[in-house]
Amino acid sequence: MANAQVKARAYLSPTLVLLALDWPEGKSHPDFLGFAIRRAPGFSKGEKQGYLFNKIDFVSLGPVSHPMPSNVAPIQKFLWWDSAIATEDRGKAFAYTVVPVLGTGPNDLKLQEGAALTVPVTIPRIVTDGIGTYFNRAVVSSQAFSREFPKDKMDIDRAMAWLANGLGDAVPGFLKGAATIEGAIYHLTDNEWVMPALKKLSAKGSLVCAFKPPGETVNTTAEKLLKKSGLHVDERSKTAIMHDKFLIKGKGGQPTDVLTGSANFTPEGLTSQANVLHTFASPGLAALYAKRRALIAPDPSVAATAKGAAWSAPVKLGKSSIRVFFSPEPSGKRVSLDTVVAAVKAAKQSAVFCMFSPTDKPLLDALLAVGDKKKLLFGLLNSITDPSKKKQGAEAGAGEPPKQPSPAAQVQVTIFNRSRKDKKVLPYAYFNPGNAPAGFLPELSSVDFSKRSIVPPPKPAPGKKTFVPAVHIHHKFIVLDAETKAPIVYTGSANFSKNSTNRNDENLLEIKGNSALAQTYLAEFVRLYEHYRARALYNLAHPKGKPAPGKKGATFVLKRTRDEWVKGAYKPGTKEFLARVNLAG
Repeated sequence: MANAQVKARAYLSPTLVLLALDWPEGKSHPDFLGFAIRRAPGFSKGEKQGYLFNKIDFVSLGPVSHPMPSNVAPIQKFLWWDSAIATEDRGKAFAYTVVPVLGTGPNDLKLQEGAALTVPVTIPRIVTDGIGTYFNRAVVSSQAFSREFPKDKMDIDRAMAWLANGLGDAVPGFLKGAATIEGAIYHLTDNEWVMPALKKLSAKGSLVCAFKPPGETVNTTAEKLLKKSGLHVDERSKTAIMHDKFLIKGKGGQPTDVLTGSANFTPEGLTSQANVLHTFASPGLAALYAKRRALIAPDPSVAATAKGAAWSAPVKLGKSSIRVFFSPEPSGKRVSLDTVVAAVKAAKQSAVFCMFSPTDKPLLDALLAVGDKKKLLFGLLNSITDPSKKKQGAEAGAGEPPKQPSPAAQVQVTIFNRSRKDKKVLPYAYFNPGNAPAGFLPELSSVDFSKRSIVPPPKPAPGKKTFVPAVHIHHKFIVLDAETKAPIVYTGSANFSKNSTNRNDENLLEIKGNSALAQTYLAEFVRLYEHYRARALYNLAHPKGKPAPGKKGATFVLKRTRDEWVKGAYKPGTKEFLARVNLAG
């Protein structure tokens, strides 16, 4: 019996526990079939301990298949997460015991208890060291959502709460006890949490709202409702878009706290689009945001707004050192982006990024170089476009050479090619009705939550019943060296693009020194990445239009030898090797 101990490390979020696993001894065991993981306490009331479940088994899934405990269906991954963390679990202690499993199949499984390792954890609370962190679940395209909320019998309020995963409570919770409220809001349409909370607000307030005459409709209704509630509204129109989403709480005439992040205050932004919001109990940081709101409230020109654009002085909050950069920058300047590029180039071990659509070539080149230098790199995007399917420009066939592709177009080509080559950067994907793998339900790509909006939805496109925004990954964050003692988190409203840098109102945060926060970002990133990775790779292997494979060709089954599932995890230099060694070390 093998006795070399498992290595494991937990990365914690208020809503999940990510376990990074390693068993170095596994390279000597061709019959290494994965891990059994026990949690104490367990999952049902009074259960002292219980095994984490695996959704796949050694045989193809059938119509009535259900998850199996990992001592029966070993987990064949070096990254696994426990998402069965309830709101009441925050602040509680758990212990995870990781046991390697040897064998040849379902009737021959030998748990190597002598090599087991127990990892104790305490689930973090939403607010830690003055920083509140709210990630939504945002996985409409999941088996859990498909089973829990059938499209024809969906309870909208319950579905929104499930997807928001606490993010809907961020704004109402922040507004409680405020004497004054200021802010800048891109889109305000949510009538589930945000607008009801603002209507009840007894505090005095002044908000800047994006406004694009003529024909602005999104915030016109919000403006009328806010004014009825006694809030002053300033219309912002001079930048390409006023893309900020922040609120400032005050007391005694002074700003005390700030709320900001990637989430638009819309039903979709808080639920089905992957987003994050933070609260910061920092008068110093809140004062910087209040100064910004005061600057843009009179609707100055882009040039006037851009004067003096620079990183703020660092603000200390607990273990964090925080700087903020407010865009736009002067035309041709890119101090904010170049700072991020330099930090990416200096990354010691890893970089992960989650974005709607990156268009900055120097930043993309720096990120891809992290992987090329045999460091850990993973990226998740809303979509990746196949450049071969784009319609050619008007100059095609006119006897003139084609125009040089724009930098943004070059970025899209690079991303597409790399996503096919090494699969470090992948897009949102789902199991569509005509091509779902055996045993898996077809999944929804989006849900219409317009009934919980203060404005009617846009008219649907011809031939479509409803209009639902095709946005799934709305995050804008880059996390460097999350597994080390010196991580850096870049987050906020900015899309890391030329427009967000030189034409929009944005706020970009740099947070250094907060290992717990960086690890929360990593845990939440891996949850999304691994979820959509399986779907993206399946869709690549089974192009739309081809029949879904039957049981013989089923993709999602457990393997019966180590080399069938481990692949490159024991080969130095591969991303699987780096993930196994670095994250669990």
